[in-house]
Amino acid sequence: MVSNLVVAGSIIATGCASSAPPPVLDRATRFDETLQLPAVDVVGAIPLEQALANRRSGREFTVDELSLATLGQLLWAGQGVTDTNGHRTAPSAGATYPLELYVITADAVAHCLPDTHTIEHRSDDQTLGALAGLAFDQTFVSEAPAVVVITGVAARTEEKYGDAARDFVNREAGHAAQNVLLQATATGLSAVPVGGFDADGVADLLVLSAGEEPLYLIPVGRPQG
Repeated sequence: MVSNLVVAGSIIATGCASSAPPPVLDRATRFDETLQLPAVDVVGAIPLEQALANRRSGREFTVDELSLATLGQLLWAGQGVTDTNGHRTAPSAGATYPLELYVITADAVAHCLPDTHTIEHRSDDQTLGALAGLAFDQTFVSEAPAVVVITGVAARTEEKYGDAARDFVNREAGHAAQNVLLQATATGLSAVPVGGFDADGVADLLVLSAGEEPLYLIPVGRPQG
């Protein structure tokens, strides 16, 4: 089993976890290993204005894998920590930070840990292929080399904002999704936000805890042509 999580030209394999269907895994053991992500690029190749002008929804991808550095850059854009006070790239109501980010490749599932700029991951060759069916047969979802998944834990925001929390979490997911889309554009990648999917099915695939809800799928990869 090879993994799409590539570090310095090396292929990372994580044992036999992929032999079990993802729903069989329990949350405490759903990841095998933690990896440090490469340092982020805070300068960038193109100005923000150019990224805004160039951003388009793309649904056709090459089969090229994305490097760990590229995946890390996308995750950082969505929820990266940007100062010593723990503030992140996307605004959050009351700095409650209810969002979680995952990335799914052809043979791995990873969960972003923003505070340490690391990911915890497992080998998994079934989840990416299952996503298209859960996204109402939008085949391009499973054809992308990677899918960033944004989830929300409303309880974190409810402690401060009560019944208004869910609306705040949904808006925050939009902030994070746009960051990922602009980062993809700035990196020469193609991406598209997908909001139509079976949330319960995606939650089962990712072995999410009760109260953690999938909000967005963002297939991303190198554009065809």
